[in-house]
Amino acid sequence: MNKKTRDILTIGFALFAMFFGAGNLLLPPYIGIQIGNHVLITILAFGLTGILLPFLGILSVVIAGDKFEDLAAKIHPLLSPILGTVIMLCIGPLIAIPRTAATTYEVGILPSFPESGPIWTSLIFFIVTWLLTIRPSRVVDIIGNILTPLLLVLLITLILTGIFSPIDSYNESALSSGQSFTLGFIDGYQTLDVLASVIFAGIIIAASKAKGYQNTRSKMQVVITAGALSSTFLFIIYGGLIYLGATSGISGTSIKRSELLMHISRSILGPYGNIGIAISIALACLTTSIALVAAFGTFFSSLSKGKLGYKLLVTICCVASFVLSITGVDNIITFAYPILSFVYPIAITLVLYSVFFGRIVKNRKPYLYALLASMVIAVFYLLKHFSLLSESNLEALNYIPFFQYELGWVIPSAICFFATWAIGGSENQKQVDQSL
Repeated sequence: MNKKTRDILTIGFALFAMFFGAGNLLLPPYIGIQIGNHVLITILAFGLTGILLPFLGILSVVIAGDKFEDLAAKIHPLLSPILGTVIMLCIGPLIAIPRTAATTYEVGILPSFPESGPIWTSLIFFIVTWLLTIRPSRVVDIIGNILTPLLLVLLITLILTGIFSPIDSYNESALSSGQSFTLGFIDGYQTLDVLASVIFAGIIIAASKAKGYQNTRSKMQVVITAGALSSTFLFIIYGGLIYLGATSGISGTSIKRSELLMHISRSILGPYGNIGIAISIALACLTTSIALVAAFGTFFSSLSKGKLGYKLLVTICCVASFVLSITGVDNIITFAYPILSFVYPIAITLVLYSVFFGRIVKNRKPYLYALLASMVIAVFYLLKHFSLLSESNLEALNYIPFFQYELGWVIPSAICFFATWAIGGSENQKQVDQSL
């Protein structure tokens, strides 16, 4: 195996493990128990927000430069600190990182030690995370070469065994195929991978450059190939887990996500199921936690221009995440829904228009107005989640195309982008910058 292939495998495995954390393991089976035989369309929907869009997120940063700040700065100088801070808090100590420790406890520890509490597990978890994150240059190699291969072997063994020897037939479901698509698409938000992708891209690009791929062409080739490798494994694992949920024999959504996963692993792997899934959970959550804490420290150290040190920020992130982690997985997921319904449309708009039009449309205004349109629709979704809209308001909003499918931002953002591009396409970039 030549050096380039080896480097691509290391970076691709690392990227997979960075993306594949607590929510990624718990969400697909829970989706599966709700969809009946609508497995394929749900896998495709979940794949859009959980796989394709994260890949495009990495691509958008690679096209723009070396990190998220390069992408955001091309649209507005305030976009990077504002949106970047919101994203980092979501994928950092508010939602994603605490969820990794909570999942490790509920699935990896609690079944074997039912009298245990989450405090000591979370404390040990974040001490290990801190020790493995404090030297950022080692993050990618630790994850890519050591932790991910074992994680993949365990998960693929579980999935293949469950496919060839299903627990049960497909569950009955009251959902239509369209509703199943919407469920898969929206629950893909909970992976937080689109938000993470624009931040992880900087880590992956830095790792590729450290391995000697300095020029733009070689850097893009390595990062994009590694991203495609990561996406392939994600599709296999997500699809398999949704199928295992759909054939689990469990139809009631009152079951906790962690309990469902344990039921599946015990039913498929027998007495060794608990051990195998406990190791898988620990590896998946630890690799994601390491990557997210490293990204948090790097981002805010850069944002503060070095006034806040990387090690200090890593320590603060671990402490805050420890405190929130003891609230439990389901509480963290419930808390996250309204926040993500607001942030995701904005982040997706940024990624999509940057990837498909970044090399064509140099005027900043179309991007800015597309983002504003998505933000307005996102505010309505936020109000909807908090039940602050009347029935008449909701009926009116449903006239917006795809609004009821949580995709109401698509048409307004497109109209604003193309209308602004058509009107101001000939403006001089300097004049545009001055107007902003």
